[in-house]
Order: sequence, then C-alpha cells, then structure tokens
Amino acid sequence: MDYVYGPGRNHLFVPGPVNIPDQVLRAMNRNNEDYALQFPALTKTLLEDVKKIFKTTSGTPFLIPTTGTGAWESALTNTLSPGDRIVSFLIGQFSLLWIDQQQRLNFKVDVVESEWGQGANLDVLASKIAEDKAHTIKAICIVHNETATGVTNNLATVRKILDHYQHPALFLVDGVSSICALDFRMDEWGIDVALTGSQKALSLPTGLGIVCASPKALEATKTAKSLLYGLRAALDLIFEEGLDNIIERHTRLGKATRLAVEAWGLKNCTQKEEWYSDTVTAVVVPSYIDSTEIVRRAWKRYNLS
Repeated sequence: MDYVYGPGRNHLFVPGPVNIPDQVLRAMNRNNEDYALQFPALTKTLLEDVKKIFKTTSGTPFLIPTTGTGAWESALTNTLSPGDRIVSFLIGQFSLLWIDQQQRLNFKVDVVESEWGQGANLDVLASKIAEDKAHTIKAICIVHNETATGVTNNLATVRKILDHYQHPALFLVDGVSSICALDFRMDEWGIDVALTGSQKALSLPTGLGIVCASPKALEATKTAKSLLYGLRAALDLIFEEGLDNIIERHTRLGKATRLAVEAWGLKNCTQKEEWYSDTVTAVVVPSYIDSTEIVRRAWKRYNLS
C-alpha cells in the first residue's frame, strides 16, 4: 500500500492511540532531567488526581512505564499466584489476548465465551459463583469496554453477583478504552483492581500503564518522567472540562456515530442496545467491500490513519 503523508497535519482515526492535545504535547516537550526537587510534588498531585478518574477514595494508584499489556500482567501477577483459578470473559479480540496472557502465566482459566458483538454472559458467572462453595475461584477478570466489538459490559452486576453469594473473589477490570470516557465507579462497583493506559481517553502517547488497587487487592499482594508531565497536563484538561461533561460528550458522539452508521445502511457489530459502547462503534464491513480499500482511501483522500 502506497502511504505518503499529505499536506497538513495527519489525524489518527483509530480507536486508540488518539490524537494528542497540543497542551499535552507542549508539557512533554522538555529535555531529560534528573529527579529534581519538584518531581516528588508532581507525582504526589498525580497520584491524588488519578484516583478521581477511577472514582475511588480508598484505592491506591500505581503509575507504571508500560503498555496496557504490561498493566494486565501487573494486575494479575501482583494479586494472584500461578495455579489460581480465575473466571475470564471472552467477548472480543482484547479479552482474547488477556485470556491468552492469563493462560501463559499458568492460571487455571474458566473461559466464558460469548458471540462477538454480545456482552459478557453474567448468568454463567452467577452459576459458577453459586456452585463454588469452597471458594476455589480467586478472581473475576473482565474487559469493561471491548474495543474490537464496541461492547460495554455491566460491571455493577458482576459486583452484585459476588456480594449475593458472599464470594471473596477479586474483581479485576480492564478499563483501557473506558476509564475517563465512560462512567466508571471503582468504589461503588466494588472493583478490586482497575487498569488503563495512557494512549486512550487520557490522550497521551503509549507508554504509561495506570493500575489502581483496592485495600483488599493490596492485602493480597503481601520511570517515564515526560509522560508524567503529560499526565499532569492531561488531567488538568480533564478537570477543566469536567469528568461528567466528558462522559456526556462521549455519550452524544456515540449516539451520533451509531445514527450515521444506520443512515449509511451499514450494520453495527454490537447486537443489542444495552451493550452499545460510547467510545467505540464497530461497523461490519459488507462482504462486497474490501476493508483494505476503505483504509487506503481514508489515508489518501482524508489524511486519516
């Protein structure tokens, strides 16, 4: 494919990484530096403000120079042990990759698979939890927002199931494409470990994994400085607009995008309205159209990649 940059600024047109605001780029545009006196003050404010986007007061955040994949591994290996039994939901490509990692790390994974375009089958979870009288299940792992299919899962229901059966399993959530764009309530939904990456709704380059752990998760456990400056600027932008306003903006844009897809006569991959994601709309390409040609035309005609 003949890709040559056209005039003007190229715009990313993918689910993530995203276009980076100029204010964040300027904040990151600095020379290498030592751990200067102001650095502890910077990290202290970041650790406090990061808790706000998870909507937690009791959680402890960790800023890790890694990708979302590294945040996955950190969440798993710091709270669980090889051989532990976990329940994990397969609903799309990213949940598939997380399950693959779980299996490679030698966890015993009960895979609950749904057809792509459907949400996690929580009825199966309820059955497994009800049957697990000996509490052999140590964790529930779920992707909040599955980028590949545009499906958002109901996390509050997962917590209700665990509480109903008084089950002590840890509740681990991948929020890479949801946190700071969709409604996410770590404390209210009883999430034990939540993770995200810098390259999605935070509008930073890839390279910073953010993991937030509840006191329960911490009990189970018995640097990229320029990105931290960028994170400071990104959080400032978020709080300037208002987190609730950002979530509402994504809701409006998600609805508008789905209406456009419908008007074009195309099919949304997500099969039910209750599973619609407001950050990702997955469109089924008709069989008579070459998807590669869509990508090529977006690049050459509209400077989108």
